[in-house]
Amino acid sequence: MKPTLELGDLIEIFRDNYEHWAVYVGAGFVVHFVNHSGVSSGNPVQAENGTVRKEKLWDVVGKDKWRINNSMDRKYKPRPANVIVEDAKAMVGKELGYHLVEYNCEHFVKELRCGVAESLQTFFLLQVEKLAAVALVGGAGVIGLAGAMASRNRPSPF
Repeated sequence: MKPTLELGDLIEIFRDNYEHWAVYVGAGFVVHFVNHSGVSSGNPVQAENGTVRKEKLWDVVGKDKWRINNSMDRKYKPRPANVIVEDAKAMVGKELGYHLVEYNCEHFVKELRCGVAESLQTFFLLQVEKLAAVALVGGAGVIGLAGAMASRNRPSPF
């Protein structure tokens, strides 16, 4: 059984390989930000436009698992619920620049709730990309070092 939703609550929806985010605006409705292909975070497209929509919570959640996630409140003071809802509703139908890393559905709802556009998904994605780059550079260095060491042990062709 899910806890009772309160106005301005952030809802995290667990899709197959990403999380989608929405803000609860009352009467069973949420406001959320989707890119034009209808997907929020998880679309490989890095930059395009998206639209803010108001839809029934259950139409957005579908069969996926979800939870209320206001964890950012530990770091930032949330804005008053009526202000969050009013601002969210005022955004409905607007087209915004969508970018998987710089401004996605999570950035959108966290900015509405706390005034700060943050995304932990983006943070972790960037960390993975940095680790992959380090591994690639490090791997090339290890291969180069191994090649240099191996060539030292070979007799010179001259």
